[in-house]
Amino acid sequence: MGTKRHFRVWRGDDTGGSLEDFQVEVNEGEVVLDVIHRLQATQTPDLAVRWNCKAGKCGSCSMEINGKPRLGCMTRMSTFDDTETVTVTPLRTFPVIRDLVTNVNFNYQKARELPAFAPPAGVEPGEYRMQQVDVERSQEFRKCIECFLCQNVCHVIRDHEENKPAFSGPRFFIRAAELDMHPLDARDDRKEMAQAEQGLGYCNITKCCTEVCPEHIKITDNAIIPMKERVVDRRYDPVTWLGRKIFRRDQLDEPVPARATTTTAKGDLPVSDTSSNWHQEGPVAQEAPVGADGKLVVAELTLDRAAAGSPFGDDQVFPLPPEQLRYQHPSPPSGDGH
Repeated sequence: MGTKRHFRVWRGDDTGGSLEDFQVEVNEGEVVLDVIHRLQATQTPDLAVRWNCKAGKCGSCSMEINGKPRLGCMTRMSTFDDTETVTVTPLRTFPVIRDLVTNVNFNYQKARELPAFAPPAGVEPGEYRMQQVDVERSQEFRKCIECFLCQNVCHVIRDHEENKPAFSGPRFFIRAAELDMHPLDARDDRKEMAQAEQGLGYCNITKCCTEVCPEHIKITDNAIIPMKERVVDRRYDPVTWLGRKIFRRDQLDEPVPARATTTTAKGDLPVSDTSSNWHQEGPVAQEAPVGADGKLVVAELTLDRAAAGSPFGDDQVFPLPPEQLRYQHPSPPSGDGH
């Protein structure tokens, strides 16, 4: 015989509900879902709960247990004290259908909005070839069982209903990151789509999604943060941002020339230059905007604050008032002739 334990289970539907108290038998080695099934069999046959595999692989039995989002089939009763009341409630972020079952249609809608893998041109299925390191890099994200616990705890969705149209959530950020890392995916706009259409910028990296993931996917560190780093471009660089306010666009947006190549001894296969920094394009040299007198238009810019203006706060209006500018041309070396 097992021991009697005190359970509080939320009962209700989309019109409202409340917590109901139960004394239920618990046996050694059981999980919370076992107890819910015993409640259905002995006391509340109309209790609604979603479940499927009971092995932690389908993600169906997502619920909140003592206030923490968990899988009912993976939460052992031995983790609670014998005198502790176990409170089971539905996922708080999504609308309740009945009892412990919620409407997670939001997540499937976001899944439909995310473009699928785009096969490379000229390569048929079965001909895909990848390095093992590329397979391992994104394999972690494919462990997702779509329990949507990460979606449930994300405060951008949970606390702000108005964010849902513009925000996909951590489950779909890892999908975008996986495809962006995929060497055979033909789309090259995954990063831009994550920022513009999935709302990647809303995420402020609280890591709550990582904490509740039953598959222990490092959602924040291995997917969201790298995606944010790849999204960041000249638009967010403070120095470049300031330069774009001072110089004309045609002085900044110079095209990057193609990397120089050489040929093999046979003269048939081009080989990339393997000199220093071969793996990335270097900055393009630009002629300084020198006036007819040989002086730069603006050599130094100072503000009435300790640091340069930031694009993330305390916006600075440009052009600056003349009293906030100081022109100082460097002294030419002796014998320069200017």
